[in-house]
Amino acid sequence: TSRKRVEEILKKLDYQPNMYASALASNKKYQLVCLLPQHKEGEYWTDVEAGIKRAVETFSDFHITLSISYYDQYEYASFTNSGKEILAREVDGVLVAPTIPEITSQFIEQLQKKEIPYIFIDSNVPSLRPLAFFGQKSEQSGYFAARMLMLLAGEDAQEIVIFRKINEGIVGSNQQERREIGFREYMREHHPGCRIWELDLHAKRDGEDAQMLDDFFRVHPTVKNGITFNSKAYIIGEYLQRHRKTDFNLMGYDLLKRNVDCLKEGSIFFLIAQQPTLQGFDGIKALCDHLILKKEIARENFMPIDLLTKENIEFYYNR
Repeated sequence: TSRKRVEEILKKLDYQPNMYASALASNKKYQLVCLLPQHKEGEYWTDVEAGIKRAVETFSDFHITLSISYYDQYEYASFTNSGKEILAREVDGVLVAPTIPEITSQFIEQLQKKEIPYIFIDSNVPSLRPLAFFGQKSEQSGYFAARMLMLLAGEDAQEIVIFRKINEGIVGSNQQERREIGFREYMREHHPGCRIWELDLHAKRDGEDAQMLDDFFRVHPTVKNGITFNSKAYIIGEYLQRHRKTDFNLMGYDLLKRNVDCLKEGSIFFLIAQQPTLQGFDGIKALCDHLILKKEIARENFMPIDLLTKENIEFYYNR
């Protein structure tokens, strides 16, 4: 019959009722919330927010409103309190940059009880079963970073340094901790004799950085290679420029303007980028696809691990 033929054709076309049209026609409003680390303009999370805002504009036809809540990365209670404020509201979906798993899980359990879908961005806690994750595979990124740093340092390098930004023993990001785990794994496997020094700069006392770097380089004049796993490589890069210290190879993460300036000046040798704007955009898009268009969402969405130098930065940056 003709009906049967139509059904067969539709099956071949993988036809589904047009969710897009019905979502547009519906007057349902969607309240989305993001929970992100506090930051200053121009820092890493500024780019994530730019992607989030672009996604809201893209999906504006679907009556979505979005608010952003913030937490202090170095105060676990801050995450908990912001989470409680979100739970007190009518919310349809949440995009979260997790803190440590123990603290994140308390918030996630409440979202699960209320059947509110949630997506993780920047760092993943797979055991908490988010609808999706957008970010780098942290350990692999750190492992790769170690390989690149040791190419710079040379096979016979005796010592390197890891710079951290830390407050009261708290690193402030799962992502950084996992990158360091991957980094140390590579070093154990391939350069077990290489000494790894650590310099912990105060996350909340930038004024002390220069003195601490002075002290470190005075005590360790032979260290010529180092890395930081956070997005503030420029702190060390700008220090190296001020002191005209050109015999040190520094590696860092993320395309903050100050990092890129250091890369172009030569005080940072390599930067690893991870497309934060795309993470923000795709996180919100996935919530909209799930809530409004009822699409299947891929659970793990890993960002590329892009290695940038002053020779290739302009081609990447202007995309």
